[in-house]
Amino acid sequence: MPGTNLTRQEAAARAETVAVDAYDVVLDLTRGERLFRSTTTVRFRAVPGASTFIDAITDTVHSVVLNGRELDPAEISDGARIQLPGLQDENVLTVEADCRYMNTGEGLHRFVDPVDDEVYLYTQFEVADTRRMFAVFEQPDLKARFAFTVTAPAHWTVVSTQPTPEPVPAGPGAATWSFSPTPVVPCYVTALIAGPYASVHDELVSADGRTVPLGLYARRSLMEHVEAEEMFGITKRGFEFFEAQFGMPYPFEKYDQLFVPQFNAGAMENAGAVTFVELYVFRSRPTQARVERRAITILHELAHMWFGDFVTMRWWNDLWLNESFAEFMSTLAAAENTRYTDAWTTFAAGEKSWGYEQDQLPTTHPIKAEIRDLEDVLVNFDGITYAKGASVLKQLVAWVGQEQFMAGLNRYFREHAWGNTELRDLMVRLEEASGRDLEQWSAKWLETAGVNTLTPVVETDEDGVIRSFRIEQTAPEEHPTLRPHRLAVGFYDHDGEQGKLVRTHRVELDVDGPVTEVAELVGRELPDLVLLNDDDLAYAKIRLDECSLDTALTHLKNFERTLPRALVQASVWDGVHDGETPARRYVELVLGNIAHETDSTGIQVQLRRLETVLEGYVAEPVREAVQRDAADRLWQLTEEAAAGSDQQLQFLKAFARHARTAAQLDVLEQLLDGRRSLAGLALDTDLRWAVLTALCAGGRLGDEAVDAMLAEDNTENGAIAAARARAAVPTAEAKARAWEQIMVEGSLPNSIQEAAIDGFRTAVDPSLLEPWAERYFAAMPELWRTRTHELARQIAVGMYPNIPAQRTVDATDAFLAELPEDLHGLRRLVLEQRDATARAVRGQAVDARYEVARA
Repeated sequence: MPGTNLTRQEAAARAETVAVDAYDVVLDLTRGERLFRSTTTVRFRAVPGASTFIDAITDTVHSVVLNGRELDPAEISDGARIQLPGLQDENVLTVEADCRYMNTGEGLHRFVDPVDDEVYLYTQFEVADTRRMFAVFEQPDLKARFAFTVTAPAHWTVVSTQPTPEPVPAGPGAATWSFSPTPVVPCYVTALIAGPYASVHDELVSADGRTVPLGLYARRSLMEHVEAEEMFGITKRGFEFFEAQFGMPYPFEKYDQLFVPQFNAGAMENAGAVTFVELYVFRSRPTQARVERRAITILHELAHMWFGDFVTMRWWNDLWLNESFAEFMSTLAAAENTRYTDAWTTFAAGEKSWGYEQDQLPTTHPIKAEIRDLEDVLVNFDGITYAKGASVLKQLVAWVGQEQFMAGLNRYFREHAWGNTELRDLMVRLEEASGRDLEQWSAKWLETAGVNTLTPVVETDEDGVIRSFRIEQTAPEEHPTLRPHRLAVGFYDHDGEQGKLVRTHRVELDVDGPVTEVAELVGRELPDLVLLNDDDLAYAKIRLDECSLDTALTHLKNFERTLPRALVQASVWDGVHDGETPARRYVELVLGNIAHETDSTGIQVQLRRLETVLEGYVAEPVREAVQRDAADRLWQLTEEAAAGSDQQLQFLKAFARHARTAAQLDVLEQLLDGRRSLAGLALDTDLRWAVLTALCAGGRLGDEAVDAMLAEDNTENGAIAAARARAAVPTAEAKARAWEQIMVEGSLPNSIQEAAIDGFRTAVDPSLLEPWAERYFAAMPELWRTRTHELARQIAVGMYPNIPAQRTVDATDAFLAELPEDLHGLRRLVLEQRDATARAVRGQAVDARYEVARA
C-alpha cells in the first residue's frame, strides 16, 4: 500500500500539532460512473508555524486553499496525502478534488443492481478509508463535527449520521441534501448511503424521554425479504438493555440500519446509520444459527454507539475497547433481554472457539495489541480482538461482579463523553467501582498473549471416592504466563430413568498458579464426567480425564443442557487441533452425536470442524474412504432428521459439500431435477445453488448449467453463486480462468472475487491445485503492494495452496524467508495459513498411528 500507510508515530505527532473543530463536506454524485466531486472545508487549530498533512486518496486534486492562500496541488499532493505548510493558530483549509467510486467495499462503494439497473452507494470507512471520499485527518483521536451536503439524483434516498433533511432541487433530475452537523465523532464512523433504497420506519422513546426515529433500508429488489418486525424488536430490546446498564441514554438523534450490497464485514457501527451485509436479508430459508447471529450483530453494532462512537479509543492498539466490549455486551443483552436465552452457548461454540484457535497461532498478540501502523491494524480484526477479548471480559465480570462492572462503565461514560480514551482510563473506573486492584489482572490478561490449559488430576480410593482433586495450569513455552481464573467445576452423572447426563454437583472457585487444590471435592464419589470451567466463566482450554473422555465420546448427546455439551465438544476438538486426539476419533464423535444436537450454532461449528478434519487431518492413505463414509452418513442424517427441521437443512448442505462418489452425486442430481425430495424441505433458490455448485465440483455440471441457473436468478446473490460454481468445476481450464480473473486481471468486485476464490480452492482431487501453488508465492508480494487491502487480504488467505502436505509447509517457509520486511501484514496472514497446514500434517501423523493401534 505505497503512500497510504500511517504509523502510530506520525499520528501521535499530528495529534500534538492540530486539533480539529469541524468539517464541511460537499459531494456531487451526478458526474458519472467513475468519479465524484468532493469539496472539503476543514476548520482546525494548530501550533503556529508548524507543518503537517491531511489524508486524501484522490484521482485529481483541483485546488487547495489554506487560510486564503492557494497552494499548488502538483507540489503538495501525491494522491494520498496533501502537505500543509506554515500553519496558524486558527486555520481554514479547502480541498476540491475528484475521487473514485470503489468496487472493493472500501471508501464510497458503487453497485449497480442487475435486477433494475439502479445505482446504490454506501461508505465503509474503518480503518482508514474516509480519505477515499473527502480530505480528512484520518486517525481516531482527531474527532470533530461533520456536516455533509450531497447532490445526487432526485429520486434517490440519502442517509447519513444526522436525520435526512428535505432535499431541494439542483438542476434537471438532481437534488441537494444538506445535513446538520454531527456531534463530535471520529471520522471513520461517519457515513453516506445513497440510492433508491426502500425503507420502513418505527420509533422508540429513549431513557431521557426523546423520541428516537428508527429506519430499515434495503435495495428495492430485496426489501420484500426484510423482516422489519424482528429487526425493530431486537433493536428496541437492545436500547432498553444498554441504556439501563450503561446509565447513559442513546447519544444520537436517530437510528437507521441499512442492508448494503457487496459488504466486506458483517456490519459497521456508523453513528446513527449502521450498515449490514445483505446476507442478513434472508431470501431463502436460513439456519437458526444465522438468525441468531443476525440478532447478536444487531446488538453488537448498537453497543458501539456507546463503545467506539460516543467514547473512542485514542489509537488502534485499543481497538479491543470497541470490539471486545461490543461482543460481550451483545451476547449479554441477547441472553438477558431477548428470546435468545442460550446466547452464551452460541458464544462458546462459535466466537470463543475462534478466540482459542487465533490465540494459538504464531501471530497471536495481546488483547491490547501493539499497533505500529495501519497495516498492523488492518489484519488485527481477529479472534483476539473480538472473541478472546469478550471472553476475558466475561471472566472479569465473574470476578468483580456484574453490578460493580456496570457501575464502573457508568462512571467511564460520564467522564469521557465524546472523548478519546486508553485502557487505563477504563481500568481506573472499574477499580473504583469494584474495590479490586486490576493492575495485575490487566497485565496478565490484556497485555500478554496465549491461552492456558487446565487439567483435572484426581485420585480416588478403591470405592471411587475422591482422595484428592487438583487443577493443574500450564502455558505454552512461547507465552508462559499463568493467569488467575474464576471458574466452576461440575460433576455430571447418568440419570438412570431418562438416560441424561445431569449435573449433580458444582463448586465455584479461584484458580491461580500451576496447581490449585480443590478441598471441597474430597470425599465425594467420582462422577461419570468431571467438567472444568462449567458454565464457561473462564477463558482457558480444558482437558478431560480418561473416564470423562470415555463418557463424552459415548454419551455427548445425553447432556441435559446445551452449554456443557458445547464445552465438552470443544475440549475434544482442542485435542485434535493440538495433535493429541486422532482425527477419525473426532469424526466418529461428531457423526455419532450430532443428530441429537439442538443448538444450531453448535451444529454449524461441528460440521465446519468435521470438514476441516476430513480434508486435512485424516491420514492420507485412508482419507478418501473416510470422506466417502462421512458423506454417506451425512445423507443418512439428512433423511432421518425431522421434516423441516434446522438439522435437516444443515445436514443436507453438509452432504452437498462432501458428496464425491457417483452414488452421492446421483442423489444431488435427483434432488435438483425433482426426481427425489425431502419431506418438509423445499429446494429454494439458495439451496438449488448449493446443490448445483456441488455437482459442478463433482464434474457433473458446468458453465451451461450455471448460465441457465443465473438466467433464473439474475440477482447479486445469483452472480456470487455463479462465480463460485464456475470456479469449482474440476478442470484445468476452469481453474486457469478463475486464476486469471483473481490474480491477474483483478477486476472482480469484492464479493464476486471472494466467491470465485472459494470455488477455486474447492477440489475433489487436490492434485488439480498443485500447479498453482508455486505461482501463488511468486505473485503475492507485488499483488499485496498493488491491490487494496480488502482484495489483497482475500487473495492472501483464500488462494494460499489448499494442499495439506509437508511440501506446502516447506514452500511457505522458503517464501517467508525471502519476503521483504515491510510486508508485515502479508507475512502475518501467510504465517497463519502455514500454521493451519502444519497442524493438519501433524494431525495426519497422529491419525496414522491410530490406524496402527486399531489394527
